[in-house]
Amino acid sequence: MTLKTSPSPLVTAPRQLQQLRSVTAIGGGHGLGRVLSTLAFLNRRLIGIVATTDDGGASGLLRRNHDCIAWGDIRNCLSQLAKHPLAADVLNYRFATEHSLHGHNLGNLLLYTLDQLSARPLDGIALLSRLLNINTRLLPMSETPVDLVAATHDGMECFGELLVDGLQQMPAQLRLSQPVAATPEALHHVERSELIILGPGSFLTSVMPPLLVEEFAQAIANSAAQVIFIDNLVPENSPAGQLSLSEKLAWMEQQLGVQVVDKVITNRPDPNLTLPSFDHVCPSSEAAHRHQPESLLAALIKAFNA
Repeated sequence: MTLKTSPSPLVTAPRQLQQLRSVTAIGGGHGLGRVLSTLAFLNRRLIGIVATTDDGGASGLLRRNHDCIAWGDIRNCLSQLAKHPLAADVLNYRFATEHSLHGHNLGNLLLYTLDQLSARPLDGIALLSRLLNINTRLLPMSETPVDLVAATHDGMECFGELLVDGLQQMPAQLRLSQPVAATPEALHHVERSELIILGPGSFLTSVMPPLLVEEFAQAIANSAAQVIFIDNLVPENSPAGQLSLSEKLAWMEQQLGVQVVDKVITNRPDPNLTLPSFDHVCPSSEAAHRHQPESLLAALIKAFNA
């Protein structure tokens, strides 16, 4: 049984985006979910490539006990794409009891269970998407469990997203704990995309992890697609929050060995930024750090057409 949904208020999006055959959004958590829900009128032509390196919270509980990918960001995206409020509430429900389920998230447990019943993690995500009547495709950056590792300037290594986010300054190097293959379907979509969107979200732990999968970074660099980076509305509480946008992009280029971004959407002036930039994105009434969908869509259209 599927839940009935109401039409998105953004289905009347301008023809320029309606005509795109393939759009890829990359990131994790709330930021990627907001971009995907804003562009959901593209249906199957839109995919989200989701970071799967989270080792905190409910995702961390599952990963430590079952050696699986992190499900939290995928669940977060599904909850934002599900139009029925009850579906989002079910996915986000967190157990707060005194038994073994304490701290677990129902959406994460659903995804983990479907993964156990499927040949691949991708199959479980697709099944839950169909049950929720979600047409946007969500693909993990890799179907192999992997962690984020940061090397500091004084020679220390921080293993896992929680420690990376807790650093006092930007790391000298960010890498994955082991080489992993990109999800083939996601790589294929990137290679034929006409528009690729990075962010918003935590720079080190949402935007960067998929780009550290070597095949993705190379595919984006070789792509003819426009690559648009969406800056956060509010500085994040991490080392990246202390940097200007031009400094973040320079750090990204240093890590990847190539500059993959063509244009940026940001509300914060940066005299050192050399890329075309587009502003006037409004915060959502529900939270100052979340982009208001209509203004985000307007900025994407303006940037894409420039």
